[in-house]
Amino acid sequence: QVQFVESGGGLVQPGGSLRLSCAASGFILRGYTVGWYRQAPGKQRELVATISYGGSTKFANSVEGRFTISRDNAKNTVHLQMNSVKPEDTAVYYCNAPRGDRNFLATWGQGTQVTVSS
Repeated sequence: QVQFVESGGGLVQPGGSLRLSCAASGFILRGYTVGWYRQAPGKQRELVATISYGGSTKFANSVEGRFTISRDNAKNTVHLQMNSVKPEDTAVYYCNAPRGDRNFLATWGQGTQVTVSS
């Protein structure tokens, strides 16, 4: 089955850094755009960042300049490097391959919890 498994979340202080990993299985990630998404309590899931099959990246305004997204096609993984984190970054983070505005390659997994707090 096609799935993504997120890891690397945890508790981090404001201004700190965290590196999230997304491992894909059931397919070869190389040819797909991959996105990181997050959902905070009481809010809808939102797009955080994407990386295309060619390596082009896009970021939400709220994280641009602080987060980076990268991919390792050989390992079938995508990473989200979170720097200068803020309390408002607190959310469950998910990865998936968008196939449009509303469609995705895989069903949503468990995600990984990121909590930014002192």
